[in-house]
Amino acid sequence: MSDSQPAKPPRDLLRDQCYVNAMAHFYRGEIGRIMVWRQRLDTTTTWAITSTGTIFTVAFSVPDVPHLIFFFNLAIVWVMLWIEARRYRFYDAFQARVRMLEAHFLAPMVAQNPERLEGDWRKLVTEDLLIPSFKISQVEAIAHRLRRNYSFIFMIILMAWIAKIYMHTPYRIDSPLVLYQALAVGQIPSWLVAGIMLGTFLSVMVFAFYVARHMPPEITEFGVGRGKRWQI
Repeated sequence: MSDSQPAKPPRDLLRDQCYVNAMAHFYRGEIGRIMVWRQRLDTTTTWAITSTGTIFTVAFSVPDVPHLIFFFNLAIVWVMLWIEARRYRFYDAFQARVRMLEAHFLAPMVAQNPERLEGDWRKLVTEDLLIPSFKISQVEAIAHRLRRNYSFIFMIILMAWIAKIYMHTPYRIDSPLVLYQALAVGQIPSWLVAGIMLGTFLSVMVFAFYVARHMPPEITEFGVGRGKRWQI
């Protein structure tokens, strides 16, 4: 066969019972694996929410507690976000295999169209089985989890922080300058507190904007015109 001749189409693997059984078990195993990582993601989010709720309870029930307790709150949430982003990279890596199987194996099975079993997807999956690799960076994972969950947690902390200052400051806050002065606690100056607050929430906005512009969503809005429910 000369190099100019087209390659032979792949054999009908949908009729190969051993191949179909192996791929079905492989798909089921990968589904189980991503479900485990999905639960781990929910666990870290729960930790972040629980710790935030506990700190809110202490901050608003004890007036003498300084508003700097929210520094500790931010530190806990950032640690949970870092851990969850690492877990999300594992989840995303295994989810990529599942999506590859769904697009190139299950879809042809449903459509009864073996001609779709083409391309380099088998090679890609095989290489990933031999040498597993992450599909996104840690920064991208952080941005993704911020957009999904943690941006809301940070915004709630910011609102609670400001509410704590207004409620438990011994003098009346009637101007932005007085609010700025109220940020100081003991030897910690107002500019340091304001810098940490603004730096944290600006970084959250930048990460959220980055993921909105550069990362595809897990589920798109394609086909929403067909109605809210499938007509089965």
